[in-house]
Amino acid sequence: MSPRERVIAVVALSAAAAVAATVGITYLQTRGESTSRPGAVGKPRAGAPPLELDFGERSDAEARALARAETLYNEHHRAEAGRIFAHYHSLEAQVGSAFAGWPGHGLDTLKRLVASNPHSALAELHLGLAYYWSGRSADALAAFRRTEALQPDTPYALSAASILHPEMPRLPLPLFVPSSPQPAAATMEELRTLARGRNVVARIYYGLALQRLGRPVSAARAFASAAAIAPNDPEALAAAAVGRFTKDHPERAFSRLGPLAKRFPHSAVVRFHLGYLLTWIGQRRLAAKELRLVVADAPGSIYARYAGTLLTALDHGTK
Repeated sequence: MSPRERVIAVVALSAAAAVAATVGITYLQTRGESTSRPGAVGKPRAGAPPLELDFGERSDAEARALARAETLYNEHHRAEAGRIFAHYHSLEAQVGSAFAGWPGHGLDTLKRLVASNPHSALAELHLGLAYYWSGRSADALAAFRRTEALQPDTPYALSAASILHPEMPRLPLPLFVPSSPQPAAATMEELRTLARGRNVVARIYYGLALQRLGRPVSAARAFASAAAIAPNDPEALAAAAVGRFTKDHPERAFSRLGPLAKRFPHSAVVRFHLGYLLTWIGQRRLAAKELRLVVADAPGSIYARYAGTLLTALDHGTK
């Protein structure tokens, strides 16, 4: 499978999941519980909070070890994970250790870590999870909102947004689906270098790579830079529109995609992404209308193929 085919496969799976998936773990908005009520406090929850660590492009020994410990932790091997976390002193390791010994002094430890790392979305997100598992839903809600504001260009902010918006797919954000072949770039650094030039396709793929790393703000900038040097290219313009989507403000993407659909009424890339994003906000009927136009206008294209996948998922979801 070529690099481009791998990218498209990942995006296609996420697109189908965006239609078919329900929220796997709804931390806050469970039935019968109000999280907006000031001071909302309930009974501590069973088990331990989930652990979400991100190492970005790191592949050093510590990152590999902590990623292994995270997997063990989330597979309920907390004692084994805790032994690995104890070998390291990074913030990720300290958060992991606090959760591995849950409940213990986990909540107090997370409070201390946030106090000593006041600008860390990693610490703030896990404080929110610790609050929630301690039965303090209102405090958890406030922590998740702070996580989004602290470091919006991180997977931790995306996780907080997913928790705050359980009505949307649990996936972090909709990924852009490019039609052009990926430039010859074996590594992220090579793709980054290509994107510094005036190569529109490289900038689009660099934005997609950033999306997949959980860096939505940087991805949006990369997509916008592609549109800036190709203001009449519907693919670059659609990428820039998709990059504006956030779970807090999906309208920022639609305010661009709607006019683009009028400007390029037969553009498969525009129509597909308009339909795709409509699935994220639950507008299934409108999504199906756009996706059928893709199939009709661009038969045989990758967009028609994945529009068909989404239409099938939409059909199953209404039965």
